[in-house]
Amino acid sequence: MTFPYNFFTAAFAGAFLTTLLALPLWRKWCLRMNLVDDPGHRKIHDSPVPLAGGFAVLTGFFLPLAVGAALLKLGIVKISSAGLIVHGIDRRATELGVIAFGAVAITILGWLDDKHELKPLIKFTGQFLIALLVATACKRITLFVHSEIFSYAITIFWLLTVMNAFNFMDNMNGLCTGLGAIGAWKFAIFASVEGEYLVTIIALLTSGALLGFLPYNFPKAGSFLGDAGSHLTGYLLAVLAILPHFYSKQNPHPLAVLTPLFVLAVPLIDLAQVCLFRTLNKKPFWIGDNNHLSHRLVRAGFSRVNAVLILWLLAIVIGLIAFSFYL
Repeated sequence: MTFPYNFFTAAFAGAFLTTLLALPLWRKWCLRMNLVDDPGHRKIHDSPVPLAGGFAVLTGFFLPLAVGAALLKLGIVKISSAGLIVHGIDRRATELGVIAFGAVAITILGWLDDKHELKPLIKFTGQFLIALLVATACKRITLFVHSEIFSYAITIFWLLTVMNAFNFMDNMNGLCTGLGAIGAWKFAIFASVEGEYLVTIIALLTSGALLGFLPYNFPKAGSFLGDAGSHLTGYLLAVLAILPHFYSKQNPHPLAVLTPLFVLAVPLIDLAQVCLFRTLNKKPFWIGDNNHLSHRLVRAGFSRVNAVLILWLLAIVIGLIAFSFYL
């Protein structure tokens, strides 16, 4: 069986180009609907910026996925691994349907937050229900603990943590987008090594869609992800972390189950430290401030662009540690 490089390339390129072309259309829609981020406290832009990133990334993820699946199912595209990929789609149809529904739902939840500034409890309830649905229908985290209650609890906790980590990390141009693209690319590599081609495709679609948005968001921002986009990014990365079999017969390294922690180390560390800092200062952990890793780098003398580049590089370097589990 030949490794489907061409199909992987098509998935990545399709997502990249779709987002790149869709963003201007979504940007116009956001301006017309007044879905913008206005200047204000803790913000450096002096004019309203459209919150179009989430919709563009969702389009870039779904459109190539739907087109590719249709072409494979109809037999129009002929690749050596087509049968295996179609079998994976059929076997995991329910799981894929739930993941797709969750992606749309979390984007809508973020859009409602962008539009109406939802109360924390309402937003958390929405996140929890989506996480519960994914944990019910998809593969769950076990960490070698044979308990269904534990697997539900740890999976829901993981999904909520990563979603909010990326939501918190969306505090400088390109930061959340770049970290999401880097993380998705690494998950694609791990999944392809294990022969999980369907997971690889989902990861490449995610990475490609985020990179397609990046030119509009870094170094200067003509559009923001918004809560819709940051929630979607966190959701997709959280799901990608539970789909592959990091620990398997082919790779029986016990520490392989920690792979997602290394891949997503930067947003997770940032979430942990800001929550700790806010708690110690007796402030609600969900109230934003300027104590994220990116803000600390700026206060240390780096420009905002360099702070983002440093955190991207840090994410790449820490993520490389996980490759030692596969040697």
